[in-house]
Amino acid sequence: MHIVLVEPEIPANTGNIARTCAVTGSSLHLVRPLGFSTADKYLKRAGLDYWHLVEVLYYDSFQEVVESHPGGCFYLVTTKAPRRYCQVTYQPDSFLVFGKETRGLSPEILNSAPEKQIRIPMVEEARSLNLANAVAVVLFEALRQQGFRGLK
Repeated sequence: MHIVLVEPEIPANTGNIARTCAVTGSSLHLVRPLGFSTADKYLKRAGLDYWHLVEVLYYDSFQEVVESHPGGCFYLVTTKAPRRYCQVTYQPDSFLVFGKETRGLSPEILNSAPEKQIRIPMVEEARSLNLANAVAVVLFEALRQQGFRGLK
């Protein structure tokens, strides 16, 4: 599986997501600009000693991610989606795309594939789930559908 973070802002979230990627064998794709340095101590601390287990790839735009993976199946996670994350069938190499903590994915990205938008259900009064938690929720559903292949 592939986790794509578009312009993440909080180093601890990205560190926690990197750790989740490490324990699941998922790749982490980071789209610049990042709201922190990848040498940031909070980023490293959140990932602890798992960084060597993570394939981290960097891009200058979301379009570059798409162009680098022609034919990739991209799911756009947004609070605005009509369909729940558990109502889709994930492929083994699906790309789960998440936006920045303060604003989510841009309208341009969301408009590029409205049929691939998914959401995590939550109470109406809540704005959103923490990014690291949202990644874990959606990723583990995708992995469950794949029978947790390669995980013990």
